Amino acid sequence: MVTEREGDRRNGLGLQQRDAKYGSSQKQERGIIFFSRLNPKPFHSFHCSICLSSCKIIGMALTRHLRKILPSSPKSLPFSQQVLEQCHRPQNPNSILAGLIQSNALGISRTSHTRTYMSEMRKSAFQDKMLRLLRNEIQYELDHFPPKQPVTSFGPFILVDKPGEQWIRLKRTFSADEDIKVEASMFDAAIPAPKSSGVDSKENVQLHITMVVNISKPGDDDVLEIMCSAWPDTIEITKVFIRSTKNMPAKPYVGPDFKELDDELQDSLYEFLEARGIGDEIAVFLHEYVKNKGKTEYIRWMDTVKSYMEKS
Repeated sequence: MVTEREGDRRNGLGLQQRDAKYGSSQKQERGIIFFSRLNPKPFHSFHCSICLSSCKIIGMALTRHLRKILPSSPKSLPFSQQVLEQCHRPQNPNSILAGLIQSNALGISRTSHTRTYMSEMRKSAFQDKMLRLLRNEIQYELDHFPPKQPVTSFGPFILVDKPGEQWIRLKRTFSADEDIKVEASMFDAAIPAPKSSGVDSKENVQLHITMVVNISKPGDDDVLEIMCSAWPDTIEITKVFIRSTKNMPAKPYVGPDFKELDDELQDSLYEFLEARGIGDEIAVFLHEYVKNKGKTEYIRWMDTVKSYMEKS
């Protein structure tokens, strides 16, 4: 579609004739176009000056508004000047990339800090729960099943019990030339209790204690070692062998099972132990002592764990 001005130009109307017809606006439009073609930089500067003037007006309005709601800083530049400097400051691609990286790093740092904070909260909640349960369990055991004061001897034997160990030791001297040492473990096994065993009906198992009897003589490198099982009301010999304190083989022969020996030999060995104060009575004593020691060690274990949790 051809405009009226373009038709006049094509029909041969001269410049002056067109100016007379359409007025001075055509002159101004042609002058601007012509001037911009000859020297485009001043033309752009003209438009930039208009933009800067608009920025100044907007900046001054924002400055008046911010001064009403924010305290002024005497050392800082006016807000309008900061806006203008920001408009004139060239944008370096490297600085833009650095800003993006810094913003991303700040976001990651905040996320990491949040995760660490949540982890610490979960850890604190877990520790508080553990401490509460441990304190309650310790108090319950002390209220309902308090351990007795442990004894320090059994007949002629001196009892040695170190807190935290699973073995107890009884020592004595017999006939001035024998040193006897009995080592007993805590409960290490159990079997179903027979109905005619006389065991309390509430206990449906018989607990087992391993007992080792060492008999030595001064100046002798050989030691008579008798392995026994201590049941709630009796002892049972399982092995008898001689152990040397010097040049002991890595896997020594420890003899046959005790039950394979002659019955009279078995009886004589039981009498040998009874003469030295090691009979069924010591089995009863060990079960009572180990039962009480189990309570003491359980409470000590919980208290140790509680103390560790309180420090962390």
